[in-house]
Amino acid sequence: MKNIKSIGIYFHNPKNTNGSALNYSEIEAYAKSLPVVKAVWNSDSFLVAKLDDIGTAIKEHGIEKIIIAGDTPGMIKPLFCEVMSLLGYNKEPVVLASFRKYGAITELDTERAKAILYCAVKGIPFEYAAIPGEKQAKPETLVIGGGIAGIQASLEIADAGKKVFLVEKTGTIGGHMAMFDKTFPTLDCAACILTPKMVDVGQHSNIELLTYSEIKGVSGEPGNYKVNIIKKARRVNLSTCIGCGSCSAKCPGKAPSEFDGGTTMRKAIYIPFPQAVPNKYLIDADSCTYIQSDGEKCGVCVKFCPVNDCINLDAKDEEVEITVGNIIVATGFKTFDAKRAEQYGYGKYPQVITSLELERLINAAGPTEGKITFRTQDKKGNPIFTTESGSPRSVALIHCVGSRDENYNKYCSKVCCMYSLKLAHLVKEKLPDADVYEYYIDMRAFGKGYEEFYQRIKNEGINVIRGRTAKVEQQNGQLLLRSEDMLNDRLIEQPVDMVVLAVGIEPGEDAGDLSNMLGIVRDEDGWFSEANYVSDPVNTYTGGITIAGVCQGPKDIPDTVAQASAAAARVIQSIIKGKVKGSIKDISLENIESKNK
Repeated sequence: MKNIKSIGIYFHNPKNTNGSALNYSEIEAYAKSLPVVKAVWNSDSFLVAKLDDIGTAIKEHGIEKIIIAGDTPGMIKPLFCEVMSLLGYNKEPVVLASFRKYGAITELDTERAKAILYCAVKGIPFEYAAIPGEKQAKPETLVIGGGIAGIQASLEIADAGKKVFLVEKTGTIGGHMAMFDKTFPTLDCAACILTPKMVDVGQHSNIELLTYSEIKGVSGEPGNYKVNIIKKARRVNLSTCIGCGSCSAKCPGKAPSEFDGGTTMRKAIYIPFPQAVPNKYLIDADSCTYIQSDGEKCGVCVKFCPVNDCINLDAKDEEVEITVGNIIVATGFKTFDAKRAEQYGYGKYPQVITSLELERLINAAGPTEGKITFRTQDKKGNPIFTTESGSPRSVALIHCVGSRDENYNKYCSKVCCMYSLKLAHLVKEKLPDADVYEYYIDMRAFGKGYEEFYQRIKNEGINVIRGRTAKVEQQNGQLLLRSEDMLNDRLIEQPVDMVVLAVGIEPGEDAGDLSNMLGIVRDEDGWFSEANYVSDPVNTYTGGITIAGVCQGPKDIPDTVAQASAAAARVIQSIIKGKVKGSIKDISLENIESKNK
């Protein structure tokens, strides 16, 4: 291309309707300061509704090259290409400066957005201009999060002969996948896929497993991070506990079971689930009578434990420090709190349940041994599910609860359609005479074999209805759905015995704290931001720190495993070289300008 002497910059969507918090006023002022830039417009003051208006503005300033800058500039590139073509130019003079593509989202990223714009003006890809130097890297790796992503990444690195510290905040690895009964679309047993990997982690000589632990602080630099970890007091000795269960059998303290999604109660001293790794007991301080009474009551678990000194009810948290060269963040997600969507009556009507609760009911290792039953109460009034409480004759599943909704989360949680279809199939399998209804907005069957699975479910006698559900009420002992049938242009009032809410997924509660500690950016929805969504989806702008799994954004299990393996590959690459790239976020605008004049 010839030497360009006149550039026009068009800022698309500076009002940040996509949630970006960049300081566009500052960026536009910077653009005007560049000598070769002869005109700066934005979509607030200059509408691109007519081709003639664009052409006139371009001819008026003698523009030879157009840069469309913003969060999603590619949306309007064809319009400018057509105008330039009509003016006698080819399409090359229309280029994009995509801020989101390179992780420039928050106000703190405004300087990076300027650098992206500068590179577009100079005709240099940002990734070629912003190349940090390399630093010596220690061979040890920290993996934060023990779900399927953290497990996969840890095993990949450990199998390469390298040391891994795997930190998990709960009492066992496995994450959400361990709670599932089947995986879509093959309906394979989730535990059959996951538990062998869990055992491998627990037995691997290159993996130091730190469960019931949390990251307290991170210092240092890429390749040499010092990480402070709080090992919460389990109060049960991992080395001597034989897992006999005598302590739990006699324990009077109870709390809702986290692993079972609150569908049943567990003891204060417990193993999270039978296949937990490590398969040892721990004590929940919040529900332990001895701890809550400052040692004045109970202590019965110590009396009945057959191993001397195995239980220490007065044990304290311990802080340890490790040094690592790389960190993989695989902290997963939390499910949307269905109580926030008051229109569906969760928490008010006992038979309105969440998809995760239904997962545990369907599972043969769940509280009802695989039977789908009604919610009832125990003697103390705790809501539980039991095998004796009867089964529903009609079940409705409502999609997109907490997702694709301006009131909660605008984004699609990606997995809800498919797991709802899976649950509908399993309900029909468990209750063949029951009427099953699926209420969906749009069917997102995006993966390999997913569309075929959707078609299969429709042929199984399940009523698949397109329409948004407005409200769930209780009437005459049943639940009444007020919804719509868009394809038949009618409103629906559907009585059912049970309603299942397909709750979406959200960033974990500790995502904000980790973001601050690690110096990695989160997007407007709270997910960790990658270096480049298209070409570098695992690295971050902080050197030596990669991300994997749902903490980066909603995805299914296959995509999670693939991304975890990719993150592990990046780490192994740096270990072999003995070096890791520095932080791109530390490269200043001045540095990029001075190197690319």
